[in-house]
Amino acid sequence: MTPAGELDHHTADLLREPLESCLDDGFSRLVIDCSGLEFMDSTGLNVLLGARLKAEAAGGGVHLAGMQPVVARVFEITGADAVFTVHETLEAALTL
Repeated sequence: MTPAGELDHHTADLLREPLESCLDDGFSRLVIDCSGLEFMDSTGLNVLLGARLKAEAAGGGVHLAGMQPVVARVFEITGADAVFTVHETLEAALTL
């Protein structure tokens, strides 16, 4: 998945729905390319946290790649960077 622009209250369902669809289809390891995200609020973070819980319950996880500094800061401030696997690049996330 490659969300772009702003991930907030108004756009969260645009990411939530495909993530849930992937999980419902049996994919448990999700890689999200965050390089196009320019902003994320708590609603966007909650979408990712919810997907992480479901993926881990299925034996997988959510991997985040290429976060811009402003988005990475949200993860640092909230401590969410400790519960996600974060990769510098999409290529690094896909090589696992």
